[in-house]
Amino acid sequence: MSAPVVTASIGEAEFRTRLDDGTHTWFADEPVSLGGADSGPQPAALLLSSLGACTSITLKMYAKRKGWALESVSVELSMKSADGGTVIDRRISVTGALDAEQRERLLQIANACPMHKVLSGAIRIDSGLAEA
Repeated sequence: MSAPVVTASIGEAEFRTRLDDGTHTWFADEPVSLGGADSGPQPAALLLSSLGACTSITLKMYAKRKGWALESVSVELSMKSADGGTVIDRRISVTGALDAEQRERLLQIANACPMHKVLSGAIRIDSGLAEA
């Protein structure tokens, strides 16, 4: 899977971070209670949104290819971290004239979406400081 390069930059605004992938620009921030301006989603919400978007798109693409009557997909996500690791709770709702077998297959397909694979697999982050 080839992903775009994303640049995150922060300047004068306390925690407002500009995100850019070369085509789109969006922002992240912290809530006022943590010293931010609440001008964008928190970083954790951005991570969850990538899984939600990937799940929704993957299911819609699969159903379209199969000719299934999937009308809509809604994904609700939350995340809890503790000493033992992090658990993401993902609740998927689908509407349309789908039988039980199709619904079960959609759940299997959701677990095969690219972001699910990334987040449930081994992740290594290589970090370094660039010269200014």
